[in-house]
Amino acid sequence: MILQACVNGARDVAAHPWLSADETVVAQDAAAAVDAGATEIHVHPKNAAGRDSLAPEDVQRWLGAVRAAVPGVPVGVTTGEWAEPDLARRLVAIEGWTELPDYASVNWHETGADEVAALLRRRGVGIEAGIWDAAGLEAWRVSPVRGDCLRVLVELPAEAADIVRPHAEGLIAHVAREEPDLPILLHGEDLSAWPALDLAAERGLDTRIGLEDSLLLADGAAAPSNAALVRAARARLPHS
Repeated sequence: MILQACVNGARDVAAHPWLSADETVVAQDAAAAVDAGATEIHVHPKNAAGRDSLAPEDVQRWLGAVRAAVPGVPVGVTTGEWAEPDLARRLVAIEGWTELPDYASVNWHETGADEVAALLRRRGVGIEAGIWDAAGLEAWRVSPVRGDCLRVLVELPAEAADIVRPHAEGLIAHVAREEPDLPILLHGEDLSAWPALDLAAERGLDTRIGLEDSLLLADGAAAPSNAALVRAARARLPHS
């Protein structure tokens, strides 16, 4: 099963020492996360101000740094609407990417998901379909590129542990009914991060962990690094 390390996300760079606007710092922690057992890296390229960016020069710089640190490891990026709210400019930015990620996540509850996914597919970039809720699920279900996705990310918000299972299993069942052969990567955020990872382990699904999803270890202690999160996750997964 895939254990993806989501090394930074849209969190403020001040939230943790490894959440840096310097791509070489994040790349160093990504390498440590791979050494700890991560099999893929998901990263949010940043601009000089430390904000998520889809600009070609930022994507090239960040992908270059991470790939140099983890040669041969698949690396993906975000296409989040928050990084560029204007759809036309978002598409222009992605069209201008000179270094392409192995895959990119597309949130299907966001405006323009079909257009973003179609562009990624045309450029040869794998599509991770992010499904957060019923609206996103329905948008993905009727999407003309639904079957072209690399995998579906069933993504849970920060919610109590007792809500994680019914929420996740409902989304998983709907995805499996529409595309039974499409891999599913299940993960949560903050409160739901570790319960979601445990459910993924139980169900044999791909999963992820990292400072994007949680600043805490499963016991509630502050996570010193992405590598520490990955080591803790590996200990909870089958055959680890």
